[in-house]
Amino acid sequence: MTAVPMMLDPFEELDTDAVAPDLASSIVRLLDNARRDLDADRTAAEASIARACSLLRIEIERRTVGRSDRVAPGSLAGWQVHRVKAYVDANLDAPIHIGDLAKVARRSGAYFCRAFKRTFGETPHAFVVARRLHRAGDLMLTSDAALSEIAVTCGFHDQAHLSKLFRARYGQSPAAWRRERRDLGRLAPAVGLSAPVAASSATRAAG
Repeated sequence: MTAVPMMLDPFEELDTDAVAPDLASSIVRLLDNARRDLDADRTAAEASIARACSLLRIEIERRTVGRSDRVAPGSLAGWQVHRVKAYVDANLDAPIHIGDLAKVARRSGAYFCRAFKRTFGETPHAFVVARRLHRAGDLMLTSDAALSEIAVTCGFHDQAHLSKLFRARYGQSPAAWRRERRDLGRLAPAVGLSAPVAASSATRAAG
């Protein structure tokens, strides 16, 4: 497994009024890493690009949320939601603990868990697993990496761990899901994770 370039942590000592320049600096550095690694280490380059995209997404979302947005009692504020989402997406290749997320949101662990469930409708663990599975699906469609490599890149213990959770969520093995959508991609626009496709019994059996 190739090493993934370390990302600048945009959550430490972050001034919310000056977040855009900080994110821009991180994105530029990540894209420089990707350009440098593109020929020699494609996996590392893809990881850098994925992290740059997650940081860019957080800035776009930040600009669409006004500071005066009303927050339901006991829920996370908009800036906390955006920081937590960005942190999760930028660290899917590593263990993510409740304490890490609570620190990003600047809340105690107990308060954070209750507020997270009220805000997202699921536990932090379930949210992180869903993001790992979504990233795995993206990599299956956009790269030729082996499933074992994708599993580790997305923070799963191994391919078996990925396969178990992927099948439970999408009703297909990763291999069958990937093959089916690649076949469809030759005839139609790419199909994303949110658009399940009915698989033939033969395709399911082959997975």
